[in-house]
Amino acid sequence: MRISNVLTGLVLVTFMMSCNHQQSSTAEFNDSNPFFAASKLPFQAPDFGKIKNSDFKPAIEAGMQQQQAEVEKIADNPEAPTFENTLVALEKSGQLLHRVMNVFNVLTGANTNDDLQKVQADEAASLAANQDAIYLNSQLFKRIQAIYGQKDKLNLDPESEHLLEYYYQEFTLAGAALPDSAKTKLKELNKEEASLTTKFTKLLLAGTKAAALLVSDTSALSGLSSGAIAAAAQNAKAAKHEGKWMLSIQNTTQQPALQSLNDRDTRQKLFEASWTRTEKGDTNDTRKLILRIANIRAEKAGLLGFKNYADWKLRDQMAKTPQAVADFMAKLVPAATAKAKGEAADIQALIDRQKGGFALQPYDWNFYAEQVRKAKYDLDENEVKPYFELNKVLQDGVFYAANRLYGLTFKERHDLPVYQPDVRVFDVFDKDGTELGLFYCDYFKRDNKSGGAWMDNMVVQSKLLGMKPVIYNVCNFTKPAPGQPALISYDDAKTMFHEFGHGLHGLFASQQYPSLSGANTARDFVEFPSQFNENWALYPQVFAHYAVHYKTGAPMPQALVDKIKKAGTFNQGYALTEALAAAELDLQWHTLGPNETPTDADKFEADALHKTKLDLPQVPPRYRSSYFLHIWANGYAAGYYAYAWTEMLDHDAFQWFMDNGGLTRENGQRFRDMVLSRGNTEDYGKLFRDFRGHDPDIHPMLVFRGLAK
Repeated sequence: MRISNVLTGLVLVTFMMSCNHQQSSTAEFNDSNPFFAASKLPFQAPDFGKIKNSDFKPAIEAGMQQQQAEVEKIADNPEAPTFENTLVALEKSGQLLHRVMNVFNVLTGANTNDDLQKVQADEAASLAANQDAIYLNSQLFKRIQAIYGQKDKLNLDPESEHLLEYYYQEFTLAGAALPDSAKTKLKELNKEEASLTTKFTKLLLAGTKAAALLVSDTSALSGLSSGAIAAAAQNAKAAKHEGKWMLSIQNTTQQPALQSLNDRDTRQKLFEASWTRTEKGDTNDTRKLILRIANIRAEKAGLLGFKNYADWKLRDQMAKTPQAVADFMAKLVPAATAKAKGEAADIQALIDRQKGGFALQPYDWNFYAEQVRKAKYDLDENEVKPYFELNKVLQDGVFYAANRLYGLTFKERHDLPVYQPDVRVFDVFDKDGTELGLFYCDYFKRDNKSGGAWMDNMVVQSKLLGMKPVIYNVCNFTKPAPGQPALISYDDAKTMFHEFGHGLHGLFASQQYPSLSGANTARDFVEFPSQFNENWALYPQVFAHYAVHYKTGAPMPQALVDKIKKAGTFNQGYALTEALAAAELDLQWHTLGPNETPTDADKFEADALHKTKLDLPQVPPRYRSSYFLHIWANGYAAGYYAYAWTEMLDHDAFQWFMDNGGLTRENGQRFRDMVLSRGNTEDYGKLFRDFRGHDPDIHPMLVFRGLAK
């Protein structure tokens, strides 16, 4: 998931730097540029039919200049600082830049190209510098301090009071109270970090594309379905390798094909291609880059007066401190690794019974785990997939659950331009028939798309600005060969429910101020609505509505449904251990002090896993440090634990639903009113307690994972 706060996420630009360059660039910006004014399409949706690559640079630079002029006017206002002339004015500033960056983020994440990557690289330092020009503006901070000092006398409504607290904290954490010499150093570090994180994204995309496994003999693909083999042939053809087969690399360490490939040598090659994608000593190697990024972050934390980057980053999160995160994960590691070791023993026993003659390796795990699952639960993934046709999952699963819980209805529209032919657009109507917003979905993998799955806004909801939400979901499912159905796994179906949970968080936004709107929440809260929404994927009423055979329309046989349910806790030791290993790597990288940065990324990774007792040889981390996009470029630095933390929230909240009648409109409305529509308008702990009646309880999560009773 990716989200963007109005100021911090859209990374704004400095007016002061490169003035001559800015003047020449912004001279190209006029009313012929599609970003010059708000889009005239419904909900101000981007007019992708008019947007060209060449439009972005002048629009971004004009947006920087325009916003800086607006911010300077606020900071230099001779009138006494008030909530209205300072904070509300800030919320209204930068509309041009927000417009262009929202669309730029869509394309650079989901449909990038060389031109867009060049703009991204060219503007990264400027965007970071502009963020500093706002947050390190002494005059502006003095005004915010003055308002904050009299907050008890202002009689603000609760959301406005929270906005004041939000700004004061964000400016303080950004270094607004630092002396000028420290601010200068901080600006330099921020600019360098922005350039390096942009470079990391580019290298990772190139390294992942280059790491695709090219196969010359179809016998090496034995075990894959005919559809998967056809897709591999299509991939090879697109890459100008006619007559061969290409297995693309997805963002995680393990690869989907490893579950099915019979040939051990092919499995090993595919795994190693994934494991070393950015560690080949070539131009796409990221290890020196991440060492420097880690060093910059540690330096910044020290400059700001914190022990380490995580200590700084977590202050505005639900967890608050690195120790709270470490304590939380410490509760999970023993149970997860114990179960994983038991699973490994089961798999090794199967290998031995088959007289394999080798010790279990990471690239063997999914292949033999699937056999163990078939033996234990008689569940074959290829038997399941025909019941999960993508459009059926979307319309009769994801949308149906949203209708039953919240009264939403959806109507596909074909009159709005999209950025790629696979993208679909839906009108979303509220329970009373009024238009709530727009929903875009882009589900198939492309070589120019970042890995993983995410949600974001093309337009952020705000009553102040009179804007309703335009939301998009992006995934990376394998596109079927022409004429073939898009059959996905049950895990893919859950991913669709997950990302649409983020979508609901954005669609139900009902905030006055864009900075607090919808999914603009803390990392360790933002995954709560999405992971909660996954629960409806297997809920009987919903599941029966969408899990039907794509050819016959017959519902999935109850015996097969029961197998899926029984298999729900299968391999959970592995799944949780690989996720915790990634979370611990993130935390270890970001609890380094200013003078503790390592010189060898691989050694640091190995030592970190050993120290946290997560160095199981057969269970690699879900992401290695060298291709961990979440933490080096996507805003999850010191925050990857959030997936497990919010899983705790989601299972505890879902337990409330189960205790109170399950899938009902009344329950959905309560969850919408108390969680999904609240944005960042209240302390997260209080918000959860108000809904659940107590602090988060980890026990329902452990039961769901099969780690407790």
